[in-house]
Amino acid sequence: MASKYSGAGAGRLTREDYKKQKDLEAARKAGTAPPEVDEDGNAINPHIPQFMSKAPWYMDTGKTGLQHQRKTNNGRREAPTSIDETGWYSSRGEKVGQAPKKYRKGACENCGAMSHGTRDCMERPRKKGARWTGKSMMADEVVQSVELSYDAKRDRWNGYDAADHRRLMEDWELVEEARRKRKADDLDREAEAAAMAGKSGTAAAAVDGSALAEDIEAQFASSDEEEDEEHQKQQQNDSAKSKSTVRNLRIREDTAKYLRNLDPDSAYYDPKTRSMRENPYAGKGAGGEGGSAQVAYAGDNFIRYAGEAQDVAKKEVFAWEANERGNSSAHFQANPTQTSLMYNEFKSKKDTLKDSQRRALLSAYGGEEHLQAPPRELLVQDERYVEYSRTGQVISGEVRPAISTRYKEDVYPMNHSSVFGSWWADGKWGYRCCKQTLRNAYCTASALAK
Repeated sequence: MASKYSGAGAGRLTREDYKKQKDLEAARKAGTAPPEVDEDGNAINPHIPQFMSKAPWYMDTGKTGLQHQRKTNNGRREAPTSIDETGWYSSRGEKVGQAPKKYRKGACENCGAMSHGTRDCMERPRKKGARWTGKSMMADEVVQSVELSYDAKRDRWNGYDAADHRRLMEDWELVEEARRKRKADDLDREAEAAAMAGKSGTAAAAVDGSALAEDIEAQFASSDEEEDEEHQKQQQNDSAKSKSTVRNLRIREDTAKYLRNLDPDSAYYDPKTRSMRENPYAGKGAGGEGGSAQVAYAGDNFIRYAGEAQDVAKKEVFAWEANERGNSSAHFQANPTQTSLMYNEFKSKKDTLKDSQRRALLSAYGGEEHLQAPPRELLVQDERYVEYSRTGQVISGEVRPAISTRYKEDVYPMNHSSVFGSWWADGKWGYRCCKQTLRNAYCTASALAK
């Protein structure tokens, strides 16, 4: 029976074996069965979880025990640290024997090696392959068969050689040394040019090698500091959004939700989800049912019914219903623009169909006059009593005063008794009292009457 503490090399258990194993584990935890013993004779605690007791694929020895959780005498775990110790991919790129003399059937048509096919050949594509020329045959590569477990196949560092990083650091050190050397040569040329031009005078002649070396070190230090500052600025710019997001989770100066209303009968605050769905100020006249003042926080449900939240919810429901009817292209998260266009088209068609049905019913049964709402004046209650005549004149009651405007009314300038535009003749406007078409003309109706 496969043990719980064996590593990834354990085979697949049948249903009966798996059931027996679970029963044995339950008995060991209950104390009715003796605990499992490792190779050293030590009892294994049955309550240790599997993620701790199971050995990783690169440290699995196939033996029962917790040796992978213990340390050796020198304080280091017995685990491979490089590819050379494990033996994986160690023979990558090596050749087997010598190159063949002639082409072999089934070999690569490009280079003549038997270890790979023509499509997988990494050699330079030849104008005429080795199959037809029979020249420059390549030896077979070493093909290493590695049996990997489930965890080893999914290990992202499988096959990585730590020596590659060391070589990369050595290359960077060479580049940095070359940069320093070039900087020192540039400073030497500047000092020689200044000494020849006489700009530095006697002070330049007194500069010795130690002072020049200090100047070079200072230049290097300043350049390194500038590069570090630029790198820090770039990192700050790159992570500005993430930092602001983390910082703006909740400003500590803001009032917490559960402190807005200390009444135990007010809106319920869920400490697990940190949500308060109802309005904590409801019934207090501040943003509640009877209040008109705006508050800083009106509950989590306020956001659900504000702005475009309802429109988004309707579009999502439309996408669900369309998907149930067989339209798989309607998906609000994957195709938001297409779903919005489909929803708008659906609404317009629905409104058009509703109007056509309404017109069909009215044309068939009539009654359109009953759908017209009466004037608002007939529906609104008014305490003023006013009695009108048949011609619309007020007989008794209070008369509503006329609405005043910012313009002066009943004012007739220039001795006129009518306003300009009250008379029309020959395509021109004028005054009805004196029949004049000039706006600033003085009225002469009284003089003509005399």
